[in-house]
Amino acid sequence: MSIKEKPVAAKIYSAEKPSDGQLRRFEDFIRKHYGGGTVEWVEDNDLTDGFKLEAGSDIYDWSREGRLRQLSDVLSSIEAEDSKKIIPMLKGAVEGWTPKALAEEIGTVLTVGDGVATVKGLKKCEYGEILLFEGGVRGMVQSISDKELGCMLFDDDGGVSSGSKVRRTKMSAGVPVGEGFIGRVTDPLGVPIDGKGEIIASDHMPVESPAPAIAERQPVNKPLKTGLLAIDAMFPIGRGQRELIIGDRQTGKTAIAVDTILNQKDQDVICIYVAIGQKASSVRRLVKTLEDAGAMEYTAVILASASDSAPMQYIAPYVGCTLGEYFMNQGRDVLIIYDDLSKHAVAYRSLSLVLGRSPGREAYPGDVFYLHSRLLERSAHLSSERGGGSMTALPIVETLSGNVSAYIPTNIISITDGQIFLDTSLFRSGQRPAVNVGLSVSRVGGDAMTPCLKGAAGSLRLELAQYREMKVFTQFSNYVDDEIQKSLRFGEVLMSILKQEQYQPYSEWEQVVILVAATSHCLDGLSEDHFEETLRKLCDGFAKERSDVIARINSGDKLTDIDRQAITDYAKAGSYAE
Repeated sequence: MSIKEKPVAAKIYSAEKPSDGQLRRFEDFIRKHYGGGTVEWVEDNDLTDGFKLEAGSDIYDWSREGRLRQLSDVLSSIEAEDSKKIIPMLKGAVEGWTPKALAEEIGTVLTVGDGVATVKGLKKCEYGEILLFEGGVRGMVQSISDKELGCMLFDDDGGVSSGSKVRRTKMSAGVPVGEGFIGRVTDPLGVPIDGKGEIIASDHMPVESPAPAIAERQPVNKPLKTGLLAIDAMFPIGRGQRELIIGDRQTGKTAIAVDTILNQKDQDVICIYVAIGQKASSVRRLVKTLEDAGAMEYTAVILASASDSAPMQYIAPYVGCTLGEYFMNQGRDVLIIYDDLSKHAVAYRSLSLVLGRSPGREAYPGDVFYLHSRLLERSAHLSSERGGGSMTALPIVETLSGNVSAYIPTNIISITDGQIFLDTSLFRSGQRPAVNVGLSVSRVGGDAMTPCLKGAAGSLRLELAQYREMKVFTQFSNYVDDEIQKSLRFGEVLMSILKQEQYQPYSEWEQVVILVAATSHCLDGLSEDHFEETLRKLCDGFAKERSDVIARINSGDKLTDIDRQAITDYAKAGSYAE
């Protein structure tokens, strides 16, 4: 221990007063380690066996509880790969253990409230370190100044009060991970809340970890199919990509995420849904939907509900990301959904304001960009040397009146690899999913599409752009000729094929059949009534008559002219619409 510059006023707590010789030894110890100071005895009848020496912010606990805690730390640090060796190792540790008068840095609570506590006396504490408060309450250091620490509390702060003692753990925040979390609903600390019993963890990993380096990544070129034609055909998502889902409240953002989870059945993809600030009843309905569809067999749900504290909502996405990294590092593919990061930013703003940080734009702290960048950058497609696993992130952000230029939306747009923008007017007009083709984009693009789907989609986006321009132009015209009316009708057909019922994802061959039939003008004469039902009949009938074409589509090869002709011939026959 280093010599302190200023002498300290040390106190000895014990049930019996030390002898003069013992006091001299204590004074010599203080002089050696702290440069001198005074030693005062304080009677403490609770310490019937041993003593405690308090020197500044250091406490030397030689009580019975302190020595047992040292032994507990020694035993908990033992790891054995073979379960048969654990008992001999424990026995050897106990026989060879000798208690030591170790300095333990102890702090004192200054204030507590709103899930945040300020602490003094822990000068060696590090950012992100876990602290242990009286009553077993856990907290994590969030701000450090010369005089005090700011700490957010994960447990109920009812047992923490001003003057309470705080111990360092010298450990960063970590959570249990493992296969046992699949199919379960837990809180951000890994505690199950679905009433299905305890979860056996396979490992324990830190909540915060550095993102994979550039050399540890490989290009995003393997598709992660959502089953939604409007997305897969125009804004494809690749495994390892970060695609933002953005839009106003009640425009179907969560519905897209749920459909994507449902479409991962039999795709060997682990799904993680992180609910931040959502109503518990809404998440319960979502879990019921996943259970009914058999999707909970490959899905883990982490819930920090609206009634949970700001610290719990703050840490939830990082915990979900850690669980995803556990599977990604095994070479597996992971889909993680953050619903939603707007509420996550609000929780962080609440914490920061209580901690006394200076507010910036829209009262958010200056590091709110770093808050989400260090989270989303952990999603990647790992290199073959790292196992080739991937973690695809679908963060959700809520806008107000379509304002995508607000602080949090612009931050996350700049971090992600594209965005799916959901338009309120489209949603209200019955266009669902309400994907705005003009404002949505995928920066991975065709690299994340199979050659077959890419060939079928063709110039779909261009055709829709021309339709939008023509529709706006004709609103101010008194006369529309037959050619323009035909073009408008074709655009309406393209918009109609993009409508899709919730929980009804399309397979890739179904998307190819619908796209080829629509872009070849085979569906122009169909009535708008029951359009989706007609498309379903088209796919069902084609599956019965041309399974050979479907097999070639599923093989992933390019769409040949022969297969394209087979689709158009069947679509023009129109027997499916009878």
